[in-house]
Amino acid sequence: MQYILRKVLTTLITLVLVSLMILFVFQILPGNPAQIILGVEADENQIKVLEEELGLNKPIMDRYLDWISGILRGEMGRSIKYKMPVANLLKTRFPVTLFLTLYSLALTICIGVPLGLWIAAKDGKWYSVFASTLTQLGVSIPAFWMGFILIHIFGVKLGWFPTFGFNLSGVNFLQKMYRYFLPALAISVSNIAIVVRYLRSTLLDQIRQEYVRTARIKGLKTHQWLFRHVLRNALIPVLTILGIIMTSSIGGSIVIENVFALPGLGSLMVQSVSSRDFPLIQSLVFFIATMVILINFAVDVLYQVIDPRIQIGE
Repeated sequence: MQYILRKVLTTLITLVLVSLMILFVFQILPGNPAQIILGVEADENQIKVLEEELGLNKPIMDRYLDWISGILRGEMGRSIKYKMPVANLLKTRFPVTLFLTLYSLALTICIGVPLGLWIAAKDGKWYSVFASTLTQLGVSIPAFWMGFILIHIFGVKLGWFPTFGFNLSGVNFLQKMYRYFLPALAISVSNIAIVVRYLRSTLLDQIRQEYVRTARIKGLKTHQWLFRHVLRNALIPVLTILGIIMTSSIGGSIVIENVFALPGLGSLMVQSVSSRDFPLIQSLVFFIATMVILINFAVDVLYQVIDPRIQIGE
C-alpha cells in the first residue's frame, strides 16, 4: 500500500511539472498568440479583445491557476477554431484514439507474444532464424510508411479494406474492428517486431538457467516448462516493453489518424496547429501527456501484481 501511495504522489507531482512546462513553452514562443491567430491585418482593438478572451492580459501564474482549476472542474477552455468547449471536442475525438490504441496493442500482444515464444522455443531452426530476421525489417519501417503500404496493397490493389473516410455511425463492434484493422496494423507492425525480439532474448536467457535444465531432466515437456516457469519469469521485462509500446502507440495513432483520415485526437492536433488554436493545442498536449503518465503508473502497479517481491525505487 505504501508503494502505491508513493507512486500516486509521484504521478501527481509529475502532472504538475508537466503542466508548468507546457505553460512555460507556450509563454516563450515568439510572437503574440492573439496576433498570430488574427493575422497581420488585425488592429489593436481586435488583438486586445482576443487577449482578454484568452486571458493573455493576466499574469502568468493567474493564467496557470485559471487553467488548472478549469481542468479540475472538467473545463479546458474554448476552441477558437471550432467555437465550442475543448472538453466537448475531446469527448467526441478521444474514443477513436482510445479504440485505435487498444486495438493495436491487442494485435501486438496476440501476434507478438506467441511468435516470440515460438521463435525462442525453436531457436536455431532455419525458420526461426528467418522469422527473427524479418523482425529487423519490421522495426525499421515507420508507422506512417507502413500505413501507405497497407493502403496500396489491401485497399487500392485488393480492395479488401476501406482506406479513408471512416463513417462509423450505426456500425457494430465487428464492423468497427474490420474498418480499423489497417490503421491498427500499421501501428502494431513495428511494435510486434520489438516484442518478438525482446521476448526471444529474455526467454533464451531464462532457458539457459539451471531450473530449466532441471525441469527437462525431470521429463517435463517443452510447453510445460516454457509456460509454467520461463514465461512467468520473463513477464516483468516484457511488461516494461508493453508499457513503452502503449505510450508509443498513442504517438503513432496521431500520425496514422492523419494517414487514414480518422476523426481522433491526432487529426484534431494537426488541425489545431494549422489553425493556431492555442487553447486547444495546450489542452490536447496536456491530455496526451496525462495519458502517458497514467499508463506508466499502471505498469508500475502491475509489477507488484505479477511479483509482490519487487519494490521499484527501493
